[in-house]
Amino acid sequence: MKEYIPHTPEDIRAMLAEVGLQDVEALFSDIPREVRGRFRPLGLPPRDEDWVRRHLSGLAVASSGKGLIPFLGGGIYDHFIPAVVEYVLSLPELYTAYTPYQAEVSQGTLTWMFEYQTMVCELTGMEVANASMYDGATALAEAVLMAHRTPGGRRVLVPRSLNPRHREVLATYAWGAGLELVEVPYGEDGRLRLSQVPEGVCALVVQQPNFFGMIEDLSGLKDRLGEAFLIVSVNPISLGVLEPPGSFGADVVVGEGQVLGLPPSFGGPLLGIFATREEHLRRMPGRISGQTVDAEGKVGYVMAFQTREQHIRRERATSNICTNSALCALAATVYLSALGPEGLRRVALLSFERAHRLAEELSALPGFEPALPGPFFNEFPIRCPDPEGAVSRLREAGIAVLPPEELEKAGLTGAFQVAVTERRTPEELSLFVSVLREGR
Repeated sequence: MKEYIPHTPEDIRAMLAEVGLQDVEALFSDIPREVRGRFRPLGLPPRDEDWVRRHLSGLAVASSGKGLIPFLGGGIYDHFIPAVVEYVLSLPELYTAYTPYQAEVSQGTLTWMFEYQTMVCELTGMEVANASMYDGATALAEAVLMAHRTPGGRRVLVPRSLNPRHREVLATYAWGAGLELVEVPYGEDGRLRLSQVPEGVCALVVQQPNFFGMIEDLSGLKDRLGEAFLIVSVNPISLGVLEPPGSFGADVVVGEGQVLGLPPSFGGPLLGIFATREEHLRRMPGRISGQTVDAEGKVGYVMAFQTREQHIRRERATSNICTNSALCALAATVYLSALGPEGLRRVALLSFERAHRLAEELSALPGFEPALPGPFFNEFPIRCPDPEGAVSRLREAGIAVLPPEELEKAGLTGAFQVAVTERRTPEELSLFVSVLREGR
């Protein structure tokens, strides 16, 4: 048997020559140049697959943060996951990441999807929800496209305090749809400051709590928008204590569902939450499970809506998202069922109380102060004379926080950010403070 030798750059050039191409770039010549111009290189050298696999595995080990205490936030959070979540997910009759195409023979899947949709509606204060989307960022982008299809207009008001990664995804969708993103600043308290609503606006996006953890005031926003959509992107855990966006007239509520029974897992897989009002049902992307009765009057479940289907609607398809994050949505269903309303409220209150305790103790240290004085949920930025040095000292002590460069993407300088969940113990909070106190 011939020994396997990884392909060298010379081999790659020879293969390209064999098919009449001068370089790798020529492989992608069918893609318009203006589209290729938006691609960013991964930073990997032109090496063989085995080398790339080993290199990426090494990076994963180096960045695993094994042994670190996570006070990280910025969209992904470390919450406790009851053992029942993993148990139910591992059952062979439920262990699938995909939506069944022969849906009605999969009554178990359709049942939990229906329960998931019901829980999302109760949590957000909305009337209908789909069976989930890929993640919070794409759910937000799809909500903006839905707003563009409904009241019309090509301008979208986007807060400076929106998660920068969600903003990047939204900007990509907007570019493809020919939409204009109009930035809305935040005030000294870190909260949205909407001075006026310009002409041609189809939607206002609000993150609740926002990227800095500040709790936005949603009252009166919908009245100012008229026919334009109010789209609220939520942290679902915060809805254990905060008034749901539906109470403020939100047209669409989206969110990242990772906090509902999914581990951080280096940023994925994630879960996109999407809920809206019943009048927008047929404009909503994704799939919906519905409850019905059969010929004998027994309760059953069906795939009620599949408004995106390209093979049926083709260019009139609502969305090109092909399925839902089934296994992740199942995890959220089990998580919410296990906790119940009071359990979810308890998780939210513990996160809130411990975050505020840590913020108070940090503010008592000389040179440390809140970077933004607005009300916050479980995440907050702290300003100090040397934020990079503070982050480095915390890292050496086994504590991970969101570094200054991440906040700078949203326009906040000279600070690092801390997120606290119910998993952070009083001992860990005390260690956090003592590291910064002793390192002054």
